[in-house]
Order: sequence, then structure tokens, then C-alpha cells
Amino acid sequence: MQRSVIIAVTVLAVAATSLAAEKGTTWNFDKDRPGLVPPGFARAAGGWRVTADPTAPSQPNVLAQRAKSSTQTLNLVLVAGTSYRNLDLSVNVRAIGGKEEQGGGVAWRIRGGDYYAVRFSPLDNYIRLYKVRNNGLTELGSAEIRHVPGWHTLRVVIADDRMECYYDGKKYLGRRDSSFMDAGAIGLWTKGDAETYFDDLNVTGR
Repeated sequence: MQRSVIIAVTVLAVAATSLAAEKGTTWNFDKDRPGLVPPGFARAAGGWRVTADPTAPSQPNVLAQRAKSSTQTLNLVLVAGTSYRNLDLSVNVRAIGGKEEQGGGVAWRIRGGDYYAVRFSPLDNYIRLYKVRNNGLTELGSAEIRHVPGWHTLRVVIADDRMECYYDGKKYLGRRDSSFMDAGAIGLWTKGDAETYFDDLNVTGR
């Protein structure tokens, strides 16, 4: 009888853990203090600050990258303490400036200077998937989009070595790559002088 109870409790505990892992987490920055990096976020490069934006999908705040960095700089902020291998990751993005680069996106399986990332570029009307090794970019795929000013949604769905990338609900890229298979942190990024607003970062997975 005691063994049966232990097994039942163990099964319930595993089920509860699974449900918690699949529930998902959203960061909307609305209760964070403007002018500061949000609690729990760690800036690796760039000028990341919470700022008010009356156009934000969830008001009043967004997370802004405003640094006008050099062309090769990857402006990255990661969510400290996160660790995902397979996930469904999305964010709302609005490009607000940049002469050489614009737009931005999400990053995942971040371990030091290695990770995967996707971004959209309003200047060239594309969405691109990258492998980043030691902070150097290698393009894994590219697709044309029809960009209009305003807020847009980027989403990636990752299962082992399979990566699917969506822009405003439409799938544009599907690729396989096994360079980085371990779990890692998630984050947001832009390139060079791209000034970008982000809102409603959401992740589900484990």
C-alpha cells in the first residue's frame, strides 16, 4: 500500500512539473521602472532600457534597444536563469530607427557567445535565421517578407534540431541544424545601429 502511494505521488509530481513547464511565461515590462534594465534581464551588449510607449501592444512599457552600435555589434540582452532546449518563443517587435541596420528578433540556447537567433529587417524586407558562434554570425536561412511600419510578431518553434520561424503568424523558414543541442537561455537582440522596441516576450517549453 505504501509503495502504491509513493508511486501515485511521484506520478502526480511529474505531471505537475510537466504542466508547469508547458504553461509558459510572458514578460511585458509594464511594471518595470523606465530607464532601467528589467529585473532578471542581463545585458550582454547594447543599450537596453525599459521605456514608455503609447503604441505598445501591452501598455504602458516596452523594452528598448537604443544604442547606435558599430555594424558588427550584436546587441544582446538575455533572460537570466532561463534554460530551454525545445521551446515556442515569440515577441512583438517595432523598428524605430537605424541607418545601416533596423529591426531585431529573438535568440535561444544561449551559452556564452554561442546561440541561435532570428531577426527581421525592414530595410531589406527579409527574415533571417542565424547561428552565432563566439559572437560571429553564420546565416542558416533567409526569406523575403512584406514589411509595413508598426508592430509585428516574430515566433520560433524549436524541436531538437528543427527550427521553424514565423513572421506575423506566417511560416517563412524551416531549417535543421545540430550545432547547439544543449539547453540555454533565451534573449532579445538587434544588430549594429538598429533601434528597436520589444513587448510581450513569451516562452513555452523546457
